[in-house]
Formats: sequence, structure tokens, C-alpha cells
Amino acid sequence: MRVLAAADTLGFFGRDPWWLVLLKAVFCFAFLVLTVLIAIVWERKVVAWMQLRIGPNRHGPWGMLQSLADGVKLALKEDLVVKGADKAVYVLAPIVAAIPAFMAFAVIPFGPADNEVSIFGTRTPLQLTDLPIALLYILATASVGIYGIVLAGWSSGSTYPLLGGIRSSAQMISYEIAMGLSFAAVFIYSGSMSTSEIVSSQQPTWFAVLLPVSFIVYIIAMVGETNRAPFDLPEAEGELVGGFNTEYSSLKFAMFMLAEYVNMVTVSAVASTLFLGGWRAPWPVSTFWEGANHGWWPMLWIVLKIQLLLFFFIWLRGTLPRLRYDQFMKLGWKVLIPVSLVWLVMVSTVRALRNEGYGFANVVLYVGAPLAVVLLIALVADLVRKKPAGPPAAAAEPAFDPMAGGYPVPPLPGQELPPVPRRRRRTPQLQDALNGADHFEGS
Repeated sequence: MRVLAAADTLGFFGRDPWWLVLLKAVFCFAFLVLTVLIAIVWERKVVAWMQLRIGPNRHGPWGMLQSLADGVKLALKEDLVVKGADKAVYVLAPIVAAIPAFMAFAVIPFGPADNEVSIFGTRTPLQLTDLPIALLYILATASVGIYGIVLAGWSSGSTYPLLGGIRSSAQMISYEIAMGLSFAAVFIYSGSMSTSEIVSSQQPTWFAVLLPVSFIVYIIAMVGETNRAPFDLPEAEGELVGGFNTEYSSLKFAMFMLAEYVNMVTVSAVASTLFLGGWRAPWPVSTFWEGANHGWWPMLWIVLKIQLLLFFFIWLRGTLPRLRYDQFMKLGWKVLIPVSLVWLVMVSTVRALRNEGYGFANVVLYVGAPLAVVLLIALVADLVRKKPAGPPAAAAEPAFDPMAGGYPVPPLPGQELPPVPRRRRRTPQLQDALNGADHFEGS
């Protein structure tokens, strides 16, 4: 039944005239650019509010045109090209980073796919297009965008950008796996990879409620995929000056910045589509208003969900410090991927048992009992594990002399500096004389 429903849903696409396809493409581009301009100002305002600062307040009313002024400033700055750079790749890298960010938005649904809306007299779905493998298309375009960062670091001919590019590739591999595994649970529950069909499957319950572990894993992975704090290791200015974009200026730097914010909007739209009901109205509204999910109103709900997730990005940046690189990689490989694999096995087992007609109690027994046994074995093994014996007592070493080589040398691990000689304390009479004749106790 789900396969037939997906085929019926996809049948609404591919029938638009060329001018309507062009109009939808322009709308997607304009929506992303406008949302980026708003998000930049919003981020600076929110972070300033969190840090008890004023934030931008010069350009436009309440500083609302600050991001537009920044774009004009970047366009007018001198465009420098590093002498030792591979110029062809150096110029191509920002384009490779920016274009895939826009392409992924083509399959995001803004409304139902049943031709409810009329645009200039033509009935059409509120979506540019849809594919039977739309989510794989999103993963593919997101992966291509990382090549822009890697090529930018390599082509700059400098050490720190190269390290930022290498970090970005490792980061993409680590968190792309966890993101794909969180998608797999959604595929199992919806029976489709089409974005419009996944939204249709979230009725009456969103997948964020049915698949909470997948939702949490995706939220963490999407922050890592977009190189945002606290996972902004490819551009850690405290370690790599500016990261992969250190040698870029003017419009090339602006394109990297644009790609970052467009990716934030795209992953937020994907999270809304997969786990938060997409264009569907939230629960309190949909119960008393029948028209909330019809006409043009669905665009309002998905835009609100995207903005809430953008606020989540901003909130993380203003709250959490940057992770160390080893902590970041450990989180991806040793926490997110194993948790996603175990959760995917559980989801697959539950769906298989439900399809075979097993009741809720039997499903809980067959899935929960093995999990409880595994957790109990892990707990017992942890309790009986012997503590490692301490290191053997080292032989007495001579006292550390910081000036043995004729110049100060810091102590090695295990060595201690000798105590610093202190000046003898002054006598009370001398202290009174230094403090003045009017000194008295307690002053």
C-alpha cells in the first residue's frame, strides 16, 4: 500500500510547464538567500543578547540591514590571489562549496503534493521536484559540497588551510555515516525515500516522537556536517588562524560564508521534513483548524520550523565551547555510529514483528529482553573488571635543577621545581613605620 501511495504522490511531479519550473527554481534560490540574510542578523542579535551586548544597530532600522552591508563590503574589498596557490582550483573551490548547497533544496516540500495550489491558473504542488530516492540525492549533494572546502585548503598552498581541509574531510566521513543511519530508520517506517511521501507518513504522529534516537543523532550530525560551533574544527581560529578559508578574501570568502548558512537552512529543512512533520501544522493547531494543512498555510509551518532549528544553531554557538579534535572524532565514531547501528537493528526488529502481526507486549518482550540481557552483562563485566595495578615504584632520582644547562629549563613529567626562596617577614615595628604614624590595628 505504501509503495502504491508513493507512486501516486510522485505522479504529481514532472507535469509543470517550463515557466513554472523556472519560477519555482527562482523561488527556492530567493528563499535561501533571503533566509541567509535574516539568519546572519538574527545570529548576531541573539548572540549579543546572550552576551549582554547590543549587537548590530547602525545599518537600517534596528540594524536589520547589517548582513546586506556586510555583503556589499565583501564585494568591494580587494580580491587577492595567493602567489603559491593553484589558481584554477583556488577559484573553483568556493563555487563547488556553494552550488550543491542550493541544489539540495530542490526536493524539500513546502506543501502537499496533490495540486491544491494554483499559480497563475496552473495547479501544482508546492515543491520544485521529488524523486524516489530524494534523500539519497540530498546526501550526495551534501557530500559534494565538502569537496569545495577540501580543495580550498589544498589549493591555497599554505599549511593551516591544508589542515582545515583535511579536518573537514574527516569530519564529513565521520558524521555522514551517522546521518545516513538516522535516515535509514525513517525509510523503514515510511516505506519510501521520497520527501513528499515521508511527510505524508507522519500522520498523526511525527517521526521525532516515534524515532527519538534517530532525531537526536541527526541533530548532532547536522551540526557537525555544517561545521558549526561547537564542531567548527575546520576553521578553528585558535589553532588554524582561519582554517580552510584563511587565504580567501572578497567575494570568494563571501561564497564560503553563503554556503555555510545555506547548508544550515537546508539541513534544518531536512530535519523538519523527516522528523517534525514537514509542512504539517503542529498538534495543537491541527486539532481545531481543519484548513491548517491546506492551501498556502503549509508554507508558514515549515518556515517556522526551519527558523526554530536555525535558532538552535545560534543557541549552540552562544552556549557551548569548541570541542577538542579528539573529542569530536570520538563522539562520531565511538558514540553516534554504534548508537545508530543498535537503534537501527531495534527499529528493524520492531517493524518486522509488527508486520507479522505480533502485539505490543510480544514486541516489547522480544526486543527489550535481549537488550536488557546485554546491558546486564555489560554492567556485571564492568563491576568485576580488575583495576590495573599501579606503576612500579621508580628509583630515587636526583633533585631537578632548572639551571643545569646554564639557562632555565621547564620540568619534565614527574619532576618538581624546588621551592622558591621567600623573603623573611618584616617585624611589626617596621610594618608600622612603613604604614605611617596614624596606622592602627584593623585599618
